[in-house]
Amino acid sequence: MNKLLSQILLGIAVGDALGVPVEFKSREYLRENPVTDMLEYGTHNQPKGTWSDDTSLSLCLAESIVEGLDLNQLAQKFIAWKSHGAYTPHGDMFDIGGTTLAAIGRMEAGVLPEKCGFSGESDNGNGSLMRILPLLVLTKDLSLEKRFELTSKVSSMTHSHIRSILACYYYLEFALKLLNAKTPKEAYFEMQSEFSDFMYQKQIGLSEREKFQRLTHNNIFDMDESEIQSSGYVIHSLEASLWCLLTTDHYRDAVLKAVNLGSDTDTTAAITGGLAVLVYSEENIPQEWKSQLVGAETLCFDAN
Repeated sequence: MNKLLSQILLGIAVGDALGVPVEFKSREYLRENPVTDMLEYGTHNQPKGTWSDDTSLSLCLAESIVEGLDLNQLAQKFIAWKSHGAYTPHGDMFDIGGTTLAAIGRMEAGVLPEKCGFSGESDNGNGSLMRILPLLVLTKDLSLEKRFELTSKVSSMTHSHIRSILACYYYLEFALKLLNAKTPKEAYFEMQSEFSDFMYQKQIGLSEREKFQRLTHNNIFDMDESEIQSSGYVIHSLEASLWCLLTTDHYRDAVLKAVNLGSDTDTTAAITGGLAVLVYSEENIPQEWKSQLVGAETLCFDAN
């Protein structure tokens, strides 16, 4: 598989696997019982190193990109994952978000893939953000307008509200800057003006622009942990992942900080891990974590 795709999947999967055993645990619980290493069983009763839907759906997208991205084929991969346990570490799908589940139901019914997503105010979970990063392999070579168009189509397979689409776009644009050797803070400051200008040019309404205000007008890395939320809401996930990246200087520290925020631990850490591996490279990921990760061959990289 494309080296960049393999790197991205590894960064996502390690963060995901660290968070799976403590998903839904509170921040207070994790303050008393912090995660410092790979754990086993816990919330989903899975063996150590098991990754979840975040990695599975990212893997579906990565494989589709290698084959020549086709949304109909990607939809079939999503269906195979949901219904038959494909693209999973143990042949069993054990975690799925409600919006994603409903959208895949539409895919099974034959609805056009880019029309399967939900666009209500309450449909802004992190289900498209958590799987979007492999798209960087394609968007990095496109014009800004084409980058947004493709991001919108892939997000809209499950999440088609403009807020979710914009969060995915921000994340990919931030990742592109990291890929081009910008430091996280350089990328953050550049995104403040560029993303604000982009939303204005796209005539995004003020109410939606304000949802991104903390990223476009504040230094989120100066905020206290108490100001960072880690629920499954797409804005919370985007902010938390950037906060974890911007307040650490090592892959290990970034993903552990994400896990120990509590709540949607696996997804926050997966989103953070995808960015962190672009900054620090896969050599910066602890070797024992890579060796404990289930299904390295499935993710198309060598864990040794």
